[in-house]
Amino acid sequence: MSDDKTPAPSRRDRFRPLELLVMSAVFGVFVGVFVLMGTRSWTYEDGWVLPLVMAGVAFIVSLVVLATLLIAVGPKDEQRIDPADPDAPSGSAGSVHRDPRGH
Repeated sequence: MSDDKTPAPSRRDRFRPLELLVMSAVFGVFVGVFVLMGTRSWTYEDGWVLPLVMAGVAFIVSLVVLATLLIAVGPKDEQRIDPADPDAPSGSAGSVHRDPRGH
C-alpha cells in the first residue's frame, strides 16, 4: 500500500454515474412513450419495435451528451494547472500570452 493522500470520493461523486444512467433512462422512456403514442399502432405485434428502438437511441444519445457535458464542466474543487506553465495563476491564459523568449 502506498501513503497516498488522495481523499476518498464523496457519496455524491460515487453516485454520479447512477444519476446519469437514471436521467438517460427517464429520457429514453419519455421518448419511447412519445413515439408509441404518435404511431398509434398498439394492435400490431410490430407496434412495439419502433418505440423500443427510439427509446434505446434516446437513452444512448442522452447518456453520451450528459457525460460529455459533465466532462466539459470539469471538477469544481480542484485548481486547474497549466501544463506549459505550472507557475501561472489559476484561470489565467498561462503561457499562451507570454513571450517565449522571456521579454
